[in-house]
Amino acid sequence: MTIRVAAVCAVTALLAAWSPGALLAQPPAADVDLPEARRVPAEQQAAAYRDPQWTGPRTSWGHPSLEGTWSTDDMRGIPRDRPPEYGDQEFLTEEQFLERAMTQQAGRDRAVNEETFLRNEWGTRTFGFTSLVVDPPDGRTPPLNEQGQARSDAASGRGTFGPGPFNTFDDFSLYDRCIALGINRGMGAAIYGNGIRITQSPTTVSITYEMIHETRVIALDGRPHLDERIDQYTGNGRGHFEGDTLVIESRGFTDRTSVGRGPHSENLRTVERIRRVDPDMIEYRITVEDPDTYTAPFTVRTMWTTQPNYYVYEYSCHEGNSAVRGSLSGERAYERQVAEAIAEGRPIPRRSSGLEVYRAPSEDAEVFDINLGE
Repeated sequence: MTIRVAAVCAVTALLAAWSPGALLAQPPAADVDLPEARRVPAEQQAAAYRDPQWTGPRTSWGHPSLEGTWSTDDMRGIPRDRPPEYGDQEFLTEEQFLERAMTQQAGRDRAVNEETFLRNEWGTRTFGFTSLVVDPPDGRTPPLNEQGQARSDAASGRGTFGPGPFNTFDDFSLYDRCIALGINRGMGAAIYGNGIRITQSPTTVSITYEMIHETRVIALDGRPHLDERIDQYTGNGRGHFEGDTLVIESRGFTDRTSVGRGPHSENLRTVERIRRVDPDMIEYRITVEDPDTYTAPFTVRTMWTTQPNYYVYEYSCHEGNSAVRGSLSGERAYERQVAEAIAEGRPIPRRSSGLEVYRAPSEDAEVFDINLGE
């Protein structure tokens, strides 16, 4: 994408969902012209797939080079959890793949030609994965345990897309407030802002996520993890290379971000494996282990790929964010409506949900074209 917009109003909360297409409907499969890049599963086109002996470029000091600007846009439309009907089937059949390819191309065509500023960013390749989760073998995230469920229930409904009420900043998510999204940003595609920028030095690897512009600096020099009393939104990672694969072990997380179904605990541990499999593709795997949240560990696989003319611009979230102010003022307006209704003996007005702006308007709604300036 060549243009990035800052988070505005309550839009920020919508983008926090890392499950592809979590809130906006996917376009139906259509009879579209498929470009060459979508005619074969992208994983089969990777250099390391075609030639197991392929090795990627290296830095001047000898480490495998992961540097560059990458994106998870090609993961749009791939579910995090595998639909039950696929069972242990890790890859789509040819027929299933072509259906996905047409759906993704139709989505990209619509985004480019019809959608406006709040547009889905679709990639340029189609992968044949049946899910992002690859372990357990059924491709499904293990259930939450009792502690995890309690934490998820407590967080449910918070933020600008929740039911409210909105009285203090604690009623908003970290994402509403442009503070953090956590380590989940590399696991899938949100609506936009899926860029990932990697830079390297002999002793560090830096990973910057475009949305909220969080940067992780991974030490490679063997230093120990930070004191266990220090918690960070993206944890503290320590890395080393195993052959051509960068392995990052992270701990020291807060319990205020998520890797899927509700907030994880402070005991979260992750192991990431990042390997370049093509000049234009990086395979990313993360194993999540959190005994205070999930009943078992699980692994997510995502492909970070290049996209034509993709630039990572400053994500000026705070500067353009009116989510908190708008929600607080909206809450006060609703309180006045309730008070007036009670005083006049009328029914208490229904509280609306922020999600309604993404649904079809009601039959009595006033509809007009904002482009006409009327």
